[in-house]
Amino acid sequence: MASFLMKLFDRKEFDPTLSKFTVGALKTVIISFVIIIALGKFGITIAPFIAALAAMAFGASFAIQGPLANYGAGLVIIFTRPFVVGNTITVAEVSGVVEEVKLGATILTNEDGVIITIPNKHIVGEIIHNSQERKIVEALIGISYESDPEEAIQIVKKTLDDFQEISNQPAPRVGIQEFGDSSINIGFRYWVPTKRYFRTLYRVNLSVYKMLKEGKIEIPFPQRDIHMVPPSGDSLS
Repeated sequence: MASFLMKLFDRKEFDPTLSKFTVGALKTVIISFVIIIALGKFGITIAPFIAALAAMAFGASFAIQGPLANYGAGLVIIFTRPFVVGNTITVAEVSGVVEEVKLGATILTNEDGVIITIPNKHIVGEIIHNSQERKIVEALIGISYESDPEEAIQIVKKTLDDFQEISNQPAPRVGIQEFGDSSINIGFRYWVPTKRYFRTLYRVNLSVYKMLKEGKIEIPFPQRDIHMVPPSGDSLS
């Protein structure tokens, strides 16, 4: 039944977040009804069990405030949809691609295949960064003051254009970011698939370095001017 519904939702292009939640909730309801019917067939009355469960639930309510808060926050996430399955979010000092939104927790994965479980109460009410299916790379490289910054900018732009995984919407941004003590710092920003963030970053950085070298753009070492001031007054013999 669950697999049939998931296939139906996929064919109808139903939202994955709501699909998984609906299938999970329906599965729980069906199992509960099956258990109740089965107990009735064996002549077991369920009224005492319901009363006992109600008493236990009341007594345990103070101990399960945390889980209840997570469930309430999960409903808020599912129905307000600040993010959906497949989005890249940063919240509670972690970042990853949303794999599933459950009642109690949201499941993320990152480029290393690490599964990150965030209790939903730590998401609702917090600042959420949602960059859809991509993540921004922000990099910086310094060139000598004797080099032509416009030429360096064009070289970096051309290098970024050679990478198919870099998004054109929005397009990469390249320009002079700051004037350092020893270099003109060229900043560049571009968007890549979240699960290929680091592998793309490393390849792009190496390619930018090689292309600047080929273009005779000098990448300087940090420099400091030191002035020796002679001591004042007569020296002691």
